[in-house]
Order: sequence, then structure tokens, then C-alpha cells
Amino acid sequence: MADEHRDQIRIVQETVAGKEITFAHIMGGPAPIIYQKLGLNPQVDYGSSAIGIMNMTPSESAVIASDIAVKSGNVYLGFADRFTGTLIITGEISDVQTAMEEIVDYFRDTLGYVVCKITKR
Repeated sequence: MADEHRDQIRIVQETVAGKEITFAHIMGGPAPIIYQKLGLNPQVDYGSSAIGIMNMTPSESAVIASDIAVKSGNVYLGFADRFTGTLIITGEISDVQTAMEEIVDYFRDTLGYVVCKITKR
């Protein structure tokens, strides 16, 4: 029986976060309940509003993305988490779109990140 255990190979797998934006999505005209459940600003014009959500690694990248977003135009920073790499922004659809594009472009072109396509619904 001891010989059987000697022949076994133990494999340990670890993941190392790369420099990437793994998720970028814009929700155009989301239902008011989504704002309420996420704890976002309820004082918005829901008809022309949008929520943008992103996830990136390393997770501290959300700090840089937050700065780019608020400087890109009239968007509200709903949530930024440097521990999970999650960013949520809200605003008019065009402002959220611009902010998301500026973040993705900067991370790809300046920081050398692998980025995903921005999806929208």
C-alpha cells in the first residue's frame, strides 16, 4: 500500500491575476428596482439613464478606472472596490458609454491590459 502512494503525483494549481478588463457592460434604461437594490442614486431620470459595470485585475485597477470615469464626463461613481476590481457608474447613456470607452482605451493603449469588448443592452 505504501508503494501506491509513492507513485501518485500531487498537482497544485494557482491562478495569477493578469492585467485585464474581464467584463464591461452597459445597461441602458435599467428598471428603477436595480438602482434601489444596488444602493445607487435614486434621483435619476430612468428613461435616459444607464448603469455601467466593469471588472478588472489586478483589483486595485478599479481606483484608476474610477478616476478616468469621473473625469470623462457627467457620471456618478456608484461603486468602486479595490479588493474585487469592480466598478459601477451611472449617468446618461452617452456619458456612461464615453466613460467606459475611455477606461478601456486607456487600459489597453497606455497600460498594456488585455481588454474585453464593451457590451450593451
